[in-house]
Amino acid sequence: MDDWIELNRANWDERAVPHAASPDYAVERFVEDPEFLSDVVRFDLPRLPDLRGRRGVHLQCHIGTDTLSLARLGARMTGLDFSAEALAQARSLAARAGAEVTYVQATVDDATSVLEPGAFDLVFTGIGALCWLPDIAAWARTVAALLRPSGELFLREGHPMLWSIDETQGEALVVAYPYFETAEPTVFDEPGTYVASEHEFQHTRSASWNHGLGEIVTALLGAGMRLTMLEEHRSVPWEALWGRMVRTDLDEWRLAVRTELVPLTYTLRAVKEA
Repeated sequence: MDDWIELNRANWDERAVPHAASPDYAVERFVEDPEFLSDVVRFDLPRLPDLRGRRGVHLQCHIGTDTLSLARLGARMTGLDFSAEALAQARSLAARAGAEVTYVQATVDDATSVLEPGAFDLVFTGIGALCWLPDIAAWARTVAALLRPSGELFLREGHPMLWSIDETQGEALVVAYPYFETAEPTVFDEPGTYVASEHEFQHTRSASWNHGLGEIVTALLGAGMRLTMLEEHRSVPWEALWGRMVRTDLDEWRLAVRTELVPLTYTLRAVKEA
């Protein structure tokens, strides 16, 4: 499939404004409360390094709520995304919140052509990003290229086991989609989005890939990174499996019964070898 970038760009361009307007992204909370952090970043506060004074880049930043949160923890942040509409919302949020965040438009593969290689102390990638990339080894090389020696990757992602489950199958956990990376994407046609919105979407098709946890780790090792943490979690920041989850005290969702069955997300840290 050759046109997957434009297919996905149209999908994300249309979702930028409804996402910024949705209470699930809490944009107004960011504006009103200078200490407010996104749920994703707040969950990982015990695992994040000290960000004060560090230069960071958030790959696939979308509307910038995680990017702004990292800036509030002291990092000098740049956000990168391929969607012009998402970046417009991210810039608006940063301006309204009084934050100094730089945003640039590019795909991950083109990141080193718009950002200075070897200039960053931190590369951050958040929930629901890697599935939009066809080649995890290329992503790992980009991460390593952006980092200075001893710079660090911080990744919180949906677990590839979660991405392989068919969420429409009632109470059963049915593996219906590839766990491992495939040459061709899985194409979905979904009328809605993952947050509350009354918008009627026109661009409903998207193309995505899964990447096994071993493939991700191996790609990072091959790019000259050293793994320093890998923690699998039983929770996810949204109700990923409708009707089968309950809310946790960290504003996350877990399986209502038998939480030991499958991991839902993971946090990974890796350092670029000197």
